[in-house]
Amino acid sequence: MTDRQKALLDFERTWWAQDHPKDLAIRELFGCSAQEYSSELSEVLDIPEARDYDPLLVRRLERRRLRRHRDRRDPVEAHGGAQT
Repeated sequence: MTDRQKALLDFERTWWAQDHPKDLAIRELFGCSAQEYSSELSEVLDIPEARDYDPLLVRRLERRRLRRHRDRRDPVEAHGGAQT
């Protein structure tokens, strides 16, 4: 893993403790938009060494990514089925 890939995981583990919004911190630290960051982070999750670097964080982020994909695929089912 590159230093940048490790930094993405380190940031994702601790961003909530920062004093300013996540998107601003991303721009300052990584020089990219939140969308670019998210895409890059998703790619890092697919690197086997990422799980070795921080297994709990990577599993949590993988679950979050899976939920988001599921929500996009079937938004009604993701929210408990059809409402009457």
